[in-house]
Amino acid sequence: MQTFDAHPFDPPAGVAALRAEVRAFIAREAPVTDAAGRANSWAVCDADFSRAMARAGYVGMTWPKQYGGHERHPLHRYVVLEELLAAGAPVGMHWIADRQSGPLLLRYGTEEQRQQWLPSIAAGETYVCIGMSEPGAGSDLASIRTQGVRDGEGWRITGQKLWTTNAHNAHLMIALVRTVEGSQRNEGLTQFLIPMDAPGVTVRPIIDLVGGHDFNEVFLDNVHVPDTARVGPEGHGWTQCTAELALERSGPERYLSSYSALTELIRFAGPDPDPVLAGVIGRLTAELWTLRHMSQSTAAKLAAGQDPALEAAIVKDLGNSFEQDLPRAIQAALDGADDLSDASDLARVLALLLQVSPSFSLRGGTREILRGIIARGLGLR
Repeated sequence: MQTFDAHPFDPPAGVAALRAEVRAFIAREAPVTDAAGRANSWAVCDADFSRAMARAGYVGMTWPKQYGGHERHPLHRYVVLEELLAAGAPVGMHWIADRQSGPLLLRYGTEEQRQQWLPSIAAGETYVCIGMSEPGAGSDLASIRTQGVRDGEGWRITGQKLWTTNAHNAHLMIALVRTVEGSQRNEGLTQFLIPMDAPGVTVRPIIDLVGGHDFNEVFLDNVHVPDTARVGPEGHGWTQCTAELALERSGPERYLSSYSALTELIRFAGPDPDPVLAGVIGRLTAELWTLRHMSQSTAAKLAAGQDPALEAAIVKDLGNSFEQDLPRAIQAALDGADDLSDASDLARVLALLLQVSPSFSLRGGTREILRGIIARGLGLR
């Protein structure tokens, strides 16, 4: 079975010029930080940088102009994302809204919802979080218990969401809610737009092992939203959610979160590395290049209107394995290196990634969930 295309994009004109343009933009606008600050940068938030990106036309790049977009080719957007992540630019503030929330509204939202939210997202002014995971459910989204009950022409929503990235900065949550009482698994689920300042919404931080605050738990206590906040038909939430997850699982962030450690290793090794370091650099670079082509292939299918849930799950599973293996492989290769200072950029980024990279295989779906999707897609179960 051939899952990935050998040549995912027909390259549009201007790709080389765009790369140079984005690199100049990053050099001009991105805050200066060390290698640890450049790692996992799609979770690092900087509102000023997000607004600068929007002014440069790098948010909502493929969206229609009528909603504040720029109608660029999908490869142009992919190039911009690659350059930003490779440089470790702090793109976390607008990342979710640009990556999946905007496309979700373009595909399933009403015209009123598009007009209300997309222009401000494209301007880098509105940020979105995703209300999927819950306590006791995690990546098993079909087990969610957050309830939506009809209340006149609106809904009352009660429940709890967990591991909600950037909820403390977001203006809006797109929440997956069970709206049919007694429904089981993936039936009876609906998505809603919930303003984060709505009465009954409470955000509590989840601080990670290194003191970072990316995640949150969000409590929804009888939150009222009008029916116009419903995204798509009632009960269609599972289909919409799985399409949205394909956007989340397949991008370059699935193999570039640990990239700054590789660049620091290359810098540390110098132009004439010893054979052990040269071997590690070669293996990691080859794996990175392979994942890049797989990710591009999946992005091409998404751009063509297809639903590559299988391919996206494979990219995320292999990408997470790569991102978690990378700092361990470097640590093993450097074992006993006398010239590696604990204060060096390489040492600091390794220390960070060795602590936070285990979480990379949790966000966006655990390995068990992903491999179940892969097995079903390949007809193995």
